[in-house]
Amino acid sequence: MPAKALVNPAHGPGNTCIAFSRDGQRVYTGGADTLVRIWDTGLGEDQEPPVAMEASEEVTTISAGSDCWVSGSKDSDVRRYESAKPNLQGLVANAAGVPIRCVAIDPKGKRVAVTSDEPTVKVVSLDDITQTVKLEGHTKAVRKATWHPSGALLTTCGADGKIIVWDLSGAEAKQEKVIEGVLPAVADAEAAEFAYDCSAVWHTSGQYFFVATRTHEIATISRTDWSKTSTLSDDACMGDITALALSNNGVYLAAAAKSGIFIWATQNRRMLFRYQGAIHAPITQMAFSPAKNLLAWTDAAGDLTRWIDPIPSSSPDPVKLSVGSSSVTISTKRKGTPTLFDDDNVDDARPTTDKLPTAEDLDGDLGIDLDNDDWILDDLGDGMEDDGEARRLAAEGGIREMVSVTKAQPPFQPGSTPMEKKKRYLAYNMIGVIEVTDQDTHHIVNVEFHDRSARKSYHFTDHFRYDLASLGERGALYACQPEAEHTAHIIYKPYGTWASQSEWTYEMPKGTRVLGLAAGGPPPSKSLREKSDIDIGGQGNVVVATSEGELVFLTGSGIERACLSLPGDFVTMVAGSEWVFVVTRDGSTTMDGSQNLTGRLIKFDDFCILQKDALPIPKRHTLQWVGITEEGAPAIYDSSGVLHIMPRFRIPLSATWVRALDTNKLERREGKDESYWPVGVAGDAFMCLILKGRQEHPGFPRPLIQELPIRLPFKRTDPKEGPLEEHFARETMLLDILRDGLGDELTTDDIAARELALDKGLIQLIQQACKTDRLARALDLTRLLHLTPSFDMAIKVAGFYHLIGLQEKMEALKAERESDDRLENLRERRRGFTEDFAPVPAMRLPTVGESSRPKAFQDFRPPPALHRPGLERATPVVDARTQDSQMTDDNAVYTGSFVDGMQENDFAFGSPGGKRKRLPDEEPNRSHSSDADLGAKRRALGEPTGKPAMLQARSNPFARKPGADNNNRNPFARSADTYKSVHKSESFFNKVDAAEAEKGKRPAQSKPKPKEKKDGGKQTTLFGLLPPQPADKKTASRGKEKAGSSADGSQETVATTDNGVQYESQPDTIMEETQDVGDTQIDDPSQTATEIETQETAGMEAEDLESPIEWPPSPEPQKRDLAVAG
Repeated sequence: MPAKALVNPAHGPGNTCIAFSRDGQRVYTGGADTLVRIWDTGLGEDQEPPVAMEASEEVTTISAGSDCWVSGSKDSDVRRYESAKPNLQGLVANAAGVPIRCVAIDPKGKRVAVTSDEPTVKVVSLDDITQTVKLEGHTKAVRKATWHPSGALLTTCGADGKIIVWDLSGAEAKQEKVIEGVLPAVADAEAAEFAYDCSAVWHTSGQYFFVATRTHEIATISRTDWSKTSTLSDDACMGDITALALSNNGVYLAAAAKSGIFIWATQNRRMLFRYQGAIHAPITQMAFSPAKNLLAWTDAAGDLTRWIDPIPSSSPDPVKLSVGSSSVTISTKRKGTPTLFDDDNVDDARPTTDKLPTAEDLDGDLGIDLDNDDWILDDLGDGMEDDGEARRLAAEGGIREMVSVTKAQPPFQPGSTPMEKKKRYLAYNMIGVIEVTDQDTHHIVNVEFHDRSARKSYHFTDHFRYDLASLGERGALYACQPEAEHTAHIIYKPYGTWASQSEWTYEMPKGTRVLGLAAGGPPPSKSLREKSDIDIGGQGNVVVATSEGELVFLTGSGIERACLSLPGDFVTMVAGSEWVFVVTRDGSTTMDGSQNLTGRLIKFDDFCILQKDALPIPKRHTLQWVGITEEGAPAIYDSSGVLHIMPRFRIPLSATWVRALDTNKLERREGKDESYWPVGVAGDAFMCLILKGRQEHPGFPRPLIQELPIRLPFKRTDPKEGPLEEHFARETMLLDILRDGLGDELTTDDIAARELALDKGLIQLIQQACKTDRLARALDLTRLLHLTPSFDMAIKVAGFYHLIGLQEKMEALKAERESDDRLENLRERRRGFTEDFAPVPAMRLPTVGESSRPKAFQDFRPPPALHRPGLERATPVVDARTQDSQMTDDNAVYTGSFVDGMQENDFAFGSPGGKRKRLPDEEPNRSHSSDADLGAKRRALGEPTGKPAMLQARSNPFARKPGADNNNRNPFARSADTYKSVHKSESFFNKVDAAEAEKGKRPAQSKPKPKEKKDGGKQTTLFGLLPPQPADKKTASRGKEKAGSSADGSQETVATTDNGVQYESQPDTIMEETQDVGDTQIDDPSQTATEIETQETAGMEAEDLESPIEWPPSPEPQKRDLAVAG
């Protein structure tokens, strides 16, 4: 059958109770959270019920009367409330320090029976609570009490296993019957069985009641002889019967067991229906609605479940018997079916209501045969009429509001407590404590630090009644709310006192409230107690969350830096040295109990989101604390007792929450009723305050901080390998935090030491794996090793157990690790994270007067000219010193500046053969007194008549070959401006005119002075060889003969420039001299040296020729012209 159920998270885990109002419009639930919620049965799951919160301890029982309802709790009080409302009317009874176990109002609503852990039962009049009747008969605590439908009998069930029936019809109460051996005896009040509903459920006829027995059956106890007459059992119903409920007309009995919920027919004791939904927790109490086809129950998980239409429409209604039936169930025999106009039969068929039932009628059965189809009941009644609530809303023109069943968690400040007994904590963290004492007219704020060597404690008088505070590394932040004419404001008090007027106040706009504060900053490098101890780290950062949905960032000196918008409802936040962790609710809470919280990590330097993720808060639980670890990672703690840490928070938008500690599984918690109030996380220790019992906040005097070891909730139970694996995972998590903060550093001594310790633990695991012959596990553990020497230890372990194959694989892993630097890879990975999230450059639009950037595949312009200095042409420049010289049209004149520039680069293009010019200190010792030789050379070059014959051209071995690779260019060459193209002049006069024009444009240059001989290192040639040694006399004479032979014709050398253009240089030109040989003047010694060197080199080359050279006859003395051989 289909099961439509509405589930509401009503209370916290623990014992719960339930009761319907007399009209069936409300259902009351109480639980371990000390609250009583009043639910509207006409609404679905989307409702926010009113709450009665006067109880200080667990609510154990609820009962509803005609004009009120009462509740009992473990604080020993029975409270009376206004019907269907959480308005307290007063106390009814008190149990003198023991928990109240059950309250039950009689059918008339005049008396209430109260049971407790005392063996005495009290019956108190609701009209006059001083009229109390005490019933004594049990030897132990009384668990439940129920009334007979007539109100004359009271049945109590005790922990001693007794069922006592009390007769309260007379002036004095007396025991009617004591029934033993049916109920189980439960002596331990903390046992789960003690909270089961063991009530004696009276049938509406009043002739018998149902009770769950110790044999896991449902027994029927007859009122006639108080004996068991029958049992209700089925193979599907197994385990303890935890709760019973009877329908309003007594036709159906519902039973809850560990195997499910079953509905029985009271007439034939058959199981008819079964709840098809899942049961996640033991059901502690259940009840049928007195007005609807509805079955509701509460369980140990704190949930309220309403089963809509548990009885199908094809079966008798669980509320009404027939038209005109009385409140007490009567036997109704089937009458003759009336005809359409047979009024008499109709009157006979309709029973009268003014006649009281007789004993014989009460002893009869219901008169409904569920196995016979020959019956008709009015199952509709007034069901066709409009619902009263819907009618009212339609009349008012309103719309039923959809309210989430999960109450939204309000904003809170981490480490703060509510005001109790005029004292409270505004902040409690790893830095210190801020205590507040209410003095009626003002507050006294006392600030104390755990490390008093770095900061100095202080106190001050607070006239603004600050209710929010944050204790940071650099200062304390306080805030007050708006009141009357005063607006809300915050005040920041830095710890350092080296600067005057360090405190500042930040006023908020009118009507704006402060929801949260956070003070952050780096830890001080020096003590902040004295004025002389100045720390240049600043005064930290301040973050303020307002009711306008703003997140305001300020510096520690009060400078406003940013104002961000919160994407949802603010819940809480905490600040570190580099970021602030903000928790918001993006949207509303969910129907299944989730708070829907999201955490964002926002950086202080650029206000960008470093991390964003939903908080792993379990359903039906709330966030209790947010903080930062000693390593700087965000941490959260929820009401379920689980601590989460985000270790890889420095990797942008990639970190995850790690389940670091489950306090419910701590060994110290076994057999204790305690909870933990977080303070901080330091390394692998959880710093907290231990709260006893139902205490939710620390009190005064201030308790000591306790240290609990963090243990990852792994499921492995092996006593040897389990702790080692957990230790490795926990230490790896902490090492990841440290490695991510290294930046460009490879490692630190602390990280290296911790990695070595981890490798020792891994070696133990490898040894255990090898011992048990789990080779794949050993290989996986080897991959986790950090240091290379640790691989040698693993290989030795494998060799000790003679695992040759495993040993070879380990050696391969070692070789792979040695070939790859692990620390370098980790650093490159960190750099990659930074590069992946580099800022995107802004789009640059073209400005006026500038051409826009060409688009791809749309630029058809020619490519721009490339500037290649090595391919530029050289421009000939005529030196002023050579203006008096008479040269032929084919001569190329090189200035002294060009020659000097080439001397700086160890090249001399002025030489005829393109040879390197010899430096002054490399010149051989020659006798310059032989003017005849020099004159002969001059005369040999000065033949004016005829065209010299072309001899076989000898190429320059140092010249660049055509098509040579430019990459092999001489590294000592001058810049591009030196190489200029050489053009042949048309005539001598053209050259003179060009030289005069160039001279007019630039300052006149004086004749270059001969370079002084310097004592320096030996100069090498282009190919790294030493310069040639001075030639001897024989070589020099041969050079002279070679020079003389050149009179027959001049050599024409083909040179190639860097740009690939070939030109001809004719060093052996015909010159006309007007002076005698002896009168020849040598203006430039460097040029003379170059000519001599060129002639010597030519002579040396000529000596190496294979075939002899025929030299022409020498010219006669004192003759200028040299005959050229035809």
